[in-house]
Amino acid sequence: MSQRFFRLKEDVHAPGRWHLDDPTDRHGREVDDPRDFNAGHPVPVEGGLKVPIQHPGKPLDFTLTALSVPIVHIKVAEIFTALAPGDVQLIPVDLQGHADQYLILVATKLIHCIDEKASAVQFWMPEDGLAEKVGQYYAVDDLHIDPTKVGEARTFRTGGWPLALIIHEDIKEALERAKATGLTFTRV
Repeated sequence: MSQRFFRLKEDVHAPGRWHLDDPTDRHGREVDDPRDFNAGHPVPVEGGLKVPIQHPGKPLDFTLTALSVPIVHIKVAEIFTALAPGDVQLIPVDLQGHADQYLILVATKLIHCIDEKASAVQFWMPEDGLAEKVGQYYAVDDLHIDPTKVGEARTFRTGGWPLALIIHEDIKEALERAKATGLTFTRV
């Protein structure tokens, strides 16, 4: 039986949705590099974190911050805990004015599985003037992965292009059954 995977993204067209800013420490100082939450490895966190609300609106079960850090409602977190316990780290955050529990969803696996022939891939070139990036992905559109390289992972980031948060079909179906808000899926 073949495995089917999907890229999980925010539904930017959700009517009246809120916008969340990047995580801060409990004193309101931005964390050193919020992109660490998307790097495909566990993130050491000391003390509590807050996520400021940039623009009030309708709370969603899945939201990406300004730098694409996934913030999830506890009902979404519970799905990931049940179906991909070894693939995620969940970090509690405080959202001022919201009693419900929210967490940062960190995919702790980075898997080199992009199917470069099926995807629209662009690489950094010498003429781009960034020698340290030559040969790395510049952009990946119409992302497709090679599921034979995934192994047992159910949630992960794509190696070389960690912007993509990938989930297994069973997680997608569980999120749909739970009627989780704020997310979209694209088959990869």
